[in-house]
Amino acid sequence: MADRFDQVRRKLLQFRDQRDWARYHDPKNLAEAVSIESSELLENLLWKTVAESRQLNGAEIQAIGQEISDIFIYLIYLCEELDLDLMEEATKKLKLNENRFPIKIERSAED
Repeated sequence: MADRFDQVRRKLLQFRDQRDWARYHDPKNLAEAVSIESSELLENLLWKTVAESRQLNGAEIQAIGQEISDIFIYLIYLCEELDLDLMEEATKKLKLNENRFPIKIERSAED
């Protein structure tokens, strides 16, 4: 997975650099782009019930996939700008969440 992630990351950065877009990719604008794309993701589910959101057709899933991809791309660019390793940051956050939300073992009435 890490190799695949790094390969995609390198391709995205190459795509960006070939078009000289890095000059527009400051942290503020990239964070705004993530927020805007997240709103576009939500728009695909607007007015759907929970049940409907679990029974999407192929076109709806494809549209959602496009928005998720946009979010992912902007997150890659933002991490690059801030010199953050996305996988490392996610791993650290998972560890924090494991400590914050430990698994609660239910005890039976007999205990």
